[in-house]
Amino acid sequence: MIAKSRSGRRAGFATGAEGIVTSVGTPTTYEGRLHDLLERVASGEVSASAATDEIRHLPFSDLGFAKVDHHRELRQGRCEIVYAEGKLPEELRSIVAGLLERNVGPILVTRTSPAHVDVVRQVAGDLEILERPRARCLAIQRNVPSARGRVLVVTAGTSDLPVAEEAELTARMIGAETEVVADVGVAGLHRLEAVRPGLERADAVVVVAGMEGALASVVGGIATSPVIACPTSVGYGATFGGLAALLSMLASCTPGVACVNVDDGVGAGTVAAMIARVAAGDRP
Repeated sequence: MIAKSRSGRRAGFATGAEGIVTSVGTPTTYEGRLHDLLERVASGEVSASAATDEIRHLPFSDLGFAKVDHHRELRQGRCEIVYAEGKLPEELRSIVAGLLERNVGPILVTRTSPAHVDVVRQVAGDLEILERPRARCLAIQRNVPSARGRVLVVTAGTSDLPVAEEAELTARMIGAETEVVADVGVAGLHRLEAVRPGLERADAVVVVAGMEGALASVVGGIATSPVIACPTSVGYGATFGGLAALLSMLASCTPGVACVNVDDGVGAGTVAAMIARVAAGDRP
């Protein structure tokens, strides 16, 4: 997954006038940055002190209110995800700015307010942003991995779409081909017939459902790939904010169904994308 030049050497970073490592050519992952930095230290192009300053910030940047992770691209090969809820807009601005400066992959920001969206757009500048307003999330699209594997996201109802769209965007930024099919819940099982072609092509399926959460077991019984069940807090009083769906999905009698937390589109999308990419032949 590490980009290389035609010569076989990792493309990426050069030294500016002050000895600071800056990006040139095709950006690479964290590993590429570290590799090039060490090569330039060995060749004498970068001083030991300048390299020490750079390495000091490679694992994470300490902003006081947050420790911004710059190491995940090497550690796990995935983009950084920022949970915005509870963060002040200016705190989010600093976090995203730090990621833009020192990470090279896409940045996903979830559970945003309009003020959060504004600051992300400001700090991203001319970079392309993919937004899911209903899901309150957006992604800065840069160096998104080439799609490997297919993730199908299925919802029981239209009201489950906010969580489903969060899962879809997460899976896309990790590097999977994605599709969302909405409103095929058990109240009208005949609607699932339209999903069958997608189920047959999918490497992983995310089922997003509230109420009693029965759709996950039904899909698990006909899908050929793993099913990630994602309960939502959609429903009336006895659903207890998604607890009923969560327990139903955890108690599923269908083998091959696993379950994430209530309203956890990020968790569902991440697991699905990891499964899909491996099924398509990708290895860390």
